[in-house]
Amino acid sequence: MNKSLEHETKSCWELYQADEHQQAMDDLAARYIDFLTRCKTERETIKYVEEKLEEAGFDDFIGSDKCFRSFRDKTIFIARKGKNPLSQGFRLIGAHADTPRLDLKQHPLYEDLGMSMAKTHYYGGIRKYQWLARPLSLHGVVIKESGEKVDVVIGEDLNDPVLTILDLLPHLAYKQVEKKVSDAFEAEKLNILMGHSISFSKDEEKEGETKTSVKRKVLEILNEKYGIIEEDLFSAEMHIVPAGPARYVGLDKSVVGGYGQDDRSCVFLALEAFLNAPQPEHAQVVLFYDKEEIGSEGSTGAKSLFFEYCLEDLIEAWEPNAKLSRVMMAGKALSTDVHAAIDPDYQDVHEKFNSAYLGYGPCFCKFTGHRGKVGANDAHPEFVAWLRKILSEAQVPWQMAELGKVDLGGGGTVAKFLALYGMDVIDFGPPVLSMHSPFELTSKADLYATELAFRTFLKN
Repeated sequence: MNKSLEHETKSCWELYQADEHQQAMDDLAARYIDFLTRCKTERETIKYVEEKLEEAGFDDFIGSDKCFRSFRDKTIFIARKGKNPLSQGFRLIGAHADTPRLDLKQHPLYEDLGMSMAKTHYYGGIRKYQWLARPLSLHGVVIKESGEKVDVVIGEDLNDPVLTILDLLPHLAYKQVEKKVSDAFEAEKLNILMGHSISFSKDEEKEGETKTSVKRKVLEILNEKYGIIEEDLFSAEMHIVPAGPARYVGLDKSVVGGYGQDDRSCVFLALEAFLNAPQPEHAQVVLFYDKEEIGSEGSTGAKSLFFEYCLEDLIEAWEPNAKLSRVMMAGKALSTDVHAAIDPDYQDVHEKFNSAYLGYGPCFCKFTGHRGKVGANDAHPEFVAWLRKILSEAQVPWQMAELGKVDLGGGGTVAKFLALYGMDVIDFGPPVLSMHSPFELTSKADLYATELAFRTFLKN
């Protein structure tokens, strides 16, 4: 069902004209918009996944036929037992739950010119100018010295205030606009406007005088609302993300717009497919990681041994005599990540015969990497042929593409870290426009086709 080089194959919209498909597509999109609106951080995403698993009867320990284990609230391993022994292989879908954002620094708060401000450090590949002069919200967790955990969300409720980053007026930006984009917008100037009103207090050193502080006013509000003090920010993870819900885009509501679709779209779709799949021939594993946007580092990233530890425990429970290495090498995996759709206004950075098109279904990327496939997993053709076969038999549309022209860039995913174990793996996911922006776009039809593709992979 792959589109030809002339793109003569029907789009997803043409293939899914039947009323039952249209209704299923609309229902999936509605659930997806709710998910994107609710889940703007890794912790919020993993919590959502845990709630759905518990509703579906999964056990929070490795060993039962339907089980999961989360770690640090940022990564999760999920498994369902198959009819065949684990040593005969498993089907794995892996995705990452993190997405580009701004993080508050550990010493974030200061005041200047009668305004309370907060310093940030950006996370992942952002285009800095896209974050200026727009409504932003604060999401995070604070761990007090006592060990108490406090969840913080400001800017999402309609009655909440929002935050923002100031931008320079065009009348005074003549020098700025002459600079390269990389020089015109400095990371140290991505500071958040937190407040402007004043807190009054008596100066103990100067009896009778009154001190005023806009910074203290912000701290007082945080203390009143969440019971935290400035020192608590040392043991906190505070994220600045776009405020407001995900939305339908276009007069026909055919596109979904929202923050964090790279790669929470694959998290959502993999979970939906997994929960809707019948008992499989082979064991099914779903793995959601953190830190992909900064190289998959840390104890919750794909470079960690969390997956290996979980699989060891699963083998001990399900098939004690099986060897970890044999189980790994018998596995088949989809490294699910979104792909860059070709943009009508920037076609020159793509090579059209090998590009992803919005509305033509999920996209296989045989290799990622950059400039000469550096850092790439290059999927074996035998695995690609098997995937073609099962998707064609299920009448699920798909396309094959690479990320832009060879000399212009590229990117990486978690595929190469799974390939280390010897399993077959390829990158696969829906195409996205405006990737890494605060408002990414996906086709409703591509989301539907991707969920069907994931379901087909899991049951074969």
